[in-house]
Amino acid sequence: MAAALPDLPVDEFQRRLEAASPVPVAPAALAALFAHYRELRRWNPSLSLVGPAAAADIVERHYAESLAGVPLVPPGARTLVDVGSGAGFPGFVLAAALPGVEVTLVEPRQRRWSFLLAACRRAALPCRCLDARVERPLAPGLPESIDVITTRALKLPPEALAALADRLTPGGRVLVWAGEAEPEAPPELVRSGETAIAGSRHRRIVELTLAAGNQSQ
Repeated sequence: MAAALPDLPVDEFQRRLEAASPVPVAPAALAALFAHYRELRRWNPSLSLVGPAAAADIVERHYAESLAGVPLVPPGARTLVDVGSGAGFPGFVLAAALPGVEVTLVEPRQRRWSFLLAACRRAALPCRCLDARVERPLAPGLPESIDVITTRALKLPPEALAALADRLTPGGRVLVWAGEAEPEAPPELVRSGETAIAGSRHRRIVELTLAAGNQSQ
């Protein structure tokens, strides 16, 4: 069901985001995120990018929870691939917060991919937006070397994660925004950590890294 998102002024958006975010939000990131929100508000009635249950606390539930991934991005990371980007959580948010990282947003549903293109243009973010599925062989346009893979609210089959793991750098990470269910990972990836999301009993970010035998690539 489509939801009408509230018409938040920028000062209220900023106040709520700064109160809920686990990391400081730079002025440039705030401007990009608010531009994304305005675009999301325009597209949501026709695409249902965000459901009615999350409309009232969208800043806290979607933007701030996406920012919880910032401290988990390894220092020096250069490339990030967000799979099943949908409304842009967490990929777009991380792109705004990490301007030194090259971010690729992967979304197979064409209308949602069109939204991501429009949001990136409006926010002047240089993200690459791919209209593609993650499967072997991997779609053209994905980086040959990936430092961070992210996904949220999407149950990726192990085969898809394995295909991406082939390009994960030694020391790279897969960050999965998850609920109570444990993410299913292929043998190439092992669970290496978990970060609870503030304000939630069940939501967390699960970290996966390359298994010892796959670290030499």
